[in-house]
Amino acid sequence: MYIEHLSLSNFRNYARLELGLPTNNPVVLHGQNAQGKTSLLEAIYYLATAKSPYTASDRQLIHWRAENDPIPFARLSAEICAHNAPMNRLEMTLMIERTVDGVARLRKVIKVNGVEKRVMDIVGLLNVVLFLPHDLSLIEGSPSDRRRFMDNTLGQVDAAYLGAMDTYEKILPQRNALLKRINDRQASPKELRFWDDQLVVAGSVVIAGRQKFLRELEIRAQNAHLDLTGKREVLTLRYQPSFLPTFAGDGQLSFDTFGLDLHRELTPDEIAPQFGDKLKAEEGESIHRGMTLCGPHRDELRLFINERDSGLYGSRGQARTAVMAIKLAELQWMRDRIGEYPVLLLDEVVAELDSERRAYLLERIDGVTQTVVTTTELDIFTRPFLERAAIWQVTDGRIDIHAGEKPTP
Repeated sequence: MYIEHLSLSNFRNYARLELGLPTNNPVVLHGQNAQGKTSLLEAIYYLATAKSPYTASDRQLIHWRAENDPIPFARLSAEICAHNAPMNRLEMTLMIERTVDGVARLRKVIKVNGVEKRVMDIVGLLNVVLFLPHDLSLIEGSPSDRRRFMDNTLGQVDAAYLGAMDTYEKILPQRNALLKRINDRQASPKELRFWDDQLVVAGSVVIAGRQKFLRELEIRAQNAHLDLTGKREVLTLRYQPSFLPTFAGDGQLSFDTFGLDLHRELTPDEIAPQFGDKLKAEEGESIHRGMTLCGPHRDELRLFINERDSGLYGSRGQARTAVMAIKLAELQWMRDRIGEYPVLLLDEVVAELDSERRAYLLERIDGVTQTVVTTTELDIFTRPFLERAAIWQVTDGRIDIHAGEKPTP
């Protein structure tokens, strides 16, 4: 899978950009900070996921010079090629429209080959793996950071998961609002059944999807982590849903454990009744607190190194190694899932690694897939990598594809 051509209008630093991307050679975007290197990666990621990895506000993506236009807008489009599919043109337009009462409203329009689509209709059209310095949040960040990692990866390849997550995120605030009204004697607890039924169905798909994904990811991450540590350290992933799951055996509950065992697998149909029972058991406390106390929105993922929680006991170096192993595993997992490698985006990551990890990363990715890397310093890359790379200079929202200097022999 690769992008043949990328077009941007009024997106972040770029007033206008038309760019053909090489497929076999890595692209190194070189320039000072705040020139537009990261914005280019953000545009590619946005086309794949319809969301930004850097901001929750789509309005911030529109170039500031467009603010005074009659209809401020940003447009992103790409011509995408896959091994088993014809070329597709994916286009996303963000525009700020004003209602009759003068309120500004953002509208997002997605088109594939000129036909308007929903977000879930474009799942799998463009897949990317993004590696950022702040991906250390997988170790050191909040549970929401780790949930976001799972959701963003799965949402690119699994339309059912994306639909379930979308439904869950819409129902959850409705249920929470109802819990508060019940606590204020403005509604009846009987009204919860309608929302609970939908929450259980969607939430069970999410929980099952996350557990399966982590089971498959762990195998690949462990192999990469063993290579990086000289087989001295073993990385394990532990998924901890917010309620205690059980596994049935011969009609009886054979055992239970905190968190789904990644070597066993529960289906959504097996999870649903347990999720429903937990919601019912916690109903009184949920009403009192005005919030839903269990479900995918409270799940956790922990990374362990040699059976010790890396978020609590790991060093900074161990955290970087674990995250690198996870990202390499994500790249391989997605390749195995969709049948071809996704586009790989590395935002200032190479500078964050020591020479040994840097060499390992560049060796693993060189020539594997279409790769775009940003940097402020070219000399941190290995000579063989730079000799193969297209080195492009980025300055104030402009890209000079002829400015890169190859290393001196």
